[in-house]
Amino acid sequence: MKGLKLFAVVKDDLKMVEKELQKIVKTRDPLLTETSAHLLNAGGKRLRPAFVLVAGKTYNYNLDKLIPLATALELIHMASLVHDDVIDDSYTRRGRPTVKANWGDQISIYTGTYLFAQSLILIAKCDNPVISKILADISVKMCEGEIQQIVTSCDPNQTIKDYFFRIKRKTALLISASCQLGSIACGAPDYHVKAIARYGYFLGMAFQIGDDILDLTASPKALGKPVGSDLRQGIVTLPVIYALMRSPDSPRLAQIIQKRDKKESEVLEAIDIIKKCGAVDKAFEVSDHYLEKAKSQLDYLPKGGARDSLTIIADFIGKRSF
Repeated sequence: MKGLKLFAVVKDDLKMVEKELQKIVKTRDPLLTETSAHLLNAGGKRLRPAFVLVAGKTYNYNLDKLIPLATALELIHMASLVHDDVIDDSYTRRGRPTVKANWGDQISIYTGTYLFAQSLILIAKCDNPVISKILADISVKMCEGEIQQIVTSCDPNQTIKDYFFRIKRKTALLISASCQLGSIACGAPDYHVKAIARYGYFLGMAFQIGDDILDLTASPKALGKPVGSDLRQGIVTLPVIYALMRSPDSPRLAQIIQKRDKKESEVLEAIDIIKKCGAVDKAFEVSDHYLEKAKSQLDYLPKGGARDSLTIIADFIGKRSF
């Protein structure tokens, strides 16, 4: 995502979040500082803190309440990324070596745990039990999504329902929470909070489906990692499920998916099978459906720059490609 341009309505305040993140990664331990800063400076999109701020902007904007919350949401996301790289055995992210690649599994796990613990400190400062409960519940569900992904690795018999269960927990709920909590922190009424939470959920589902499509269709340079990374890891995404349902070569695709150690030629063969049967286009249709549902929720919010920004973000996600 094109950084601050899509979030122009809160661009200056996003820079404040960035400064807070930079402060947090400076610890008394040189190694922990180095690993945390490496992750922070890898060029993340800062989607979650941006959604916290824009959501707050749709009601009574209160930066004192929003900055700690926005920072905490990004720390939770960063912690999940560094743990994901250990689980997925990933050595590059956004075109740069991961913490795992440079420092190994143990240091990676403790770096992620440190960042998560720092998020808890910030959440406690919010002094709002509703915010704490929502984030605690979502943290549990994110773990459920990760466990589900591990358990179903290399299993070609997964259903669309299984896939939605996983991406809801891995991606959509945290984006939804970012929107929901930004509005709660600013005292928005219940109908407003529910609408923007649903917006974030539908947008998060579309965003993850789009990422899964790009893993098969984008260039390695644009992805910052090899194309077909999900296939290599045995992660069955929506285009893969549709290909298994409709391709005449589905038996061969299932055979490749089941292999733990796939050859490069097999990964490319699988991608070719998926593309040829129209599975990518079908997955795009599902993503577009979620985006339309997301935009429909904005009718419940006050008109203005923040609501316009949320519309522009949804439109961009629908068009993004590499």
